[in-house]
Amino acid sequence: MEEVSTGAIVPAVKPEPKPSTSTAAAVASPEPSSAPSAEEAELEKDFLCPICMQIIKDAFLTVCGHSFCYMCITTHLRNKNDCPCCSHYLTTNQLFPNFLLQKLLKKASARQTSKNASPIEHFRQSLQQGCEVSIKDLDTLMSLLAERKRKMEQEEAERNMQVLLDFLHYLRKQKVDELNEVRTDLRYIKEDIDAVEKHRIELYRARDRYSMKLRMLGDDLTVRKPWPSTIDKNHSGVVTSSLNARGLTTGNIPIKKMDGKAQVSSHGLQRKDTSGGSDPQYNHSGLSAVKKKRVHAQFNDLQDCYLQKRRQLANHPHNQSERDKNVIHREGYNAGLADFQSVLGTFTQYSRLRVIAELRHGDIFHSANIVSSIEFDRDDEFFATAGVSRRIKVFDFSSVVNEPADVHCPVVEMSTRSKLSCLSWNKFTKNQIASSDYEGIVTVWDVTTRQSVMEYEEHEKRAWSVDFSRTEPSMLVSGSDDCKVKVWCTKQEASVLNIDMKANICCVKYNPGSSNYIAVGSADHQIHYYDLRNVTNPLYVFSGHRKTVSYVKFLSNSELASASTDSTLRLWDVKENLPVRTFRGHTNEKNFVGLSVSSEYIACGSETNEVFVYHKEISKPVTWHRFGSPEMDDADEDAGSYFISAVCWKSDSPTMLSANSQGTIKVLVLAA
Repeated sequence: MEEVSTGAIVPAVKPEPKPSTSTAAAVASPEPSSAPSAEEAELEKDFLCPICMQIIKDAFLTVCGHSFCYMCITTHLRNKNDCPCCSHYLTTNQLFPNFLLQKLLKKASARQTSKNASPIEHFRQSLQQGCEVSIKDLDTLMSLLAERKRKMEQEEAERNMQVLLDFLHYLRKQKVDELNEVRTDLRYIKEDIDAVEKHRIELYRARDRYSMKLRMLGDDLTVRKPWPSTIDKNHSGVVTSSLNARGLTTGNIPIKKMDGKAQVSSHGLQRKDTSGGSDPQYNHSGLSAVKKKRVHAQFNDLQDCYLQKRRQLANHPHNQSERDKNVIHREGYNAGLADFQSVLGTFTQYSRLRVIAELRHGDIFHSANIVSSIEFDRDDEFFATAGVSRRIKVFDFSSVVNEPADVHCPVVEMSTRSKLSCLSWNKFTKNQIASSDYEGIVTVWDVTTRQSVMEYEEHEKRAWSVDFSRTEPSMLVSGSDDCKVKVWCTKQEASVLNIDMKANICCVKYNPGSSNYIAVGSADHQIHYYDLRNVTNPLYVFSGHRKTVSYVKFLSNSELASASTDSTLRLWDVKENLPVRTFRGHTNEKNFVGLSVSSEYIACGSETNEVFVYHKEISKPVTWHRFGSPEMDDADEDAGSYFISAVCWKSDSPTMLSANSQGTIKVLVLAA
């Protein structure tokens, strides 16, 4: 289990030393008026103890004429019997109180205190010392103090009023902005309600027209139908002739009974059709109720999604040309409404994951069955698995789905020297696949010949990730625990580019639209987005995860999803350098649990042995599926230690592959 944990040590960054409070205070508020003169400074030097270099306390004089703090000199004489100044032989019996110096020290201290004292302190000291003050002078002083107090209270009240007024002004501005925003949102909602109502009326009218045409066609068929008497006359003959043609005779079977049975069965069918006629309406209303329930369950996220799209496309009309091509453009629809309807449709389309096939990767009781990576090939015809079993296995997807078998044999199997961490199919060359392993070796394989084409051994530690470029079929990139990202070319034996980073590299991925850009997930909790034409510094650094970034995957040329051991997924805009959304619901604290993306959905594993599916516009999971097997008892002590280890979508279809730490692989499909 521990072999598949991230195992990456996040380097500690030492904070820059901050200036001490005393130093900052001295720099911020110098007091030139209180700076001592040269004479005073020289006098203060004479009052310093030669041992502690502080103002002497309890001055004592030695026989050799030097003065020290009593505690300082007695402590010194416990260890050594000499004078610290002149090294003259000295004992504690040769120490005498220095009364003169003590008196001078007290006067100097009083002078210093008086110099630093405030006028109020001087006045207080004068009163305490018995200074003669007349009643008239006291009345004058009290009047001045009362006036001063009133003035200070008024100034304090004015400051408080100003603070309150500023707060109220800011609050009013904020609420006015919110009100304007709400009014704008209400205007958008009203416009969209009108547009949707209009379109709904058009749909109702179209439905009525179709119903009318169907009724007319039905009436036309009834008019053209032969009369029942004609059928009755020819019925027995038709039945008899048909039976004779098959070599059978009616015998003693009465035709009327057959007709009766046929009549009963036809009436039964009519009743079934009649009851079945209400089924579509029932199913339709039931499906609508289920969809409404899903909408209400995620109402806040859907509300944010709607308002974001509506405001964004209202404020940036030029973005309308960049909308998803799959969005249905309806007359009278705002671009934001059309986008949101597409999101709402895909979100409410599915509610569960259904298992359509399952296969075993090996012995369920052996830990070496953990599947670290699972990937479809270029045409989604085959998929490959790799893990700690040191084998790459290639399966025929259609055989796994269509042929019921407990154990499916791989069509190709290739052995490696070390445990495998990642696979990547070449999207141009169908028979080419790359792997990375625990010894840091990056290997390019020919699946047809089952032989390695290239082996790159420049990484010094375990390589976690490898990825082929979608635009340059000969280019691939890898990342390792040696804190290095390396770019390789299948036509060269050595790396063509090297990026040194400060923390372990856990995942790398090419931008699907360009071989010039890569995303790197690191143990420093960040995603580094590089332009390979200038790798001195990353183009962007995406921060937000609180732990190691274990996976990065591109949904499109501008959308990047990341997974972390902080139990979150995050979506980023690599064009605008912005965080988009955070997804929570699964559990991931130490293991690689897999991440896969399609144009609309994000799938990941969980350490609860469950697969989670998120819609990219909604922060909570759409659905999830828990792995289980007849061999695994719910009370099994090890059941809680199983986790999902790899997931992979089948292109942009609702079908996905998922594997767990037992070596069980399931084919799952999103269902209503």
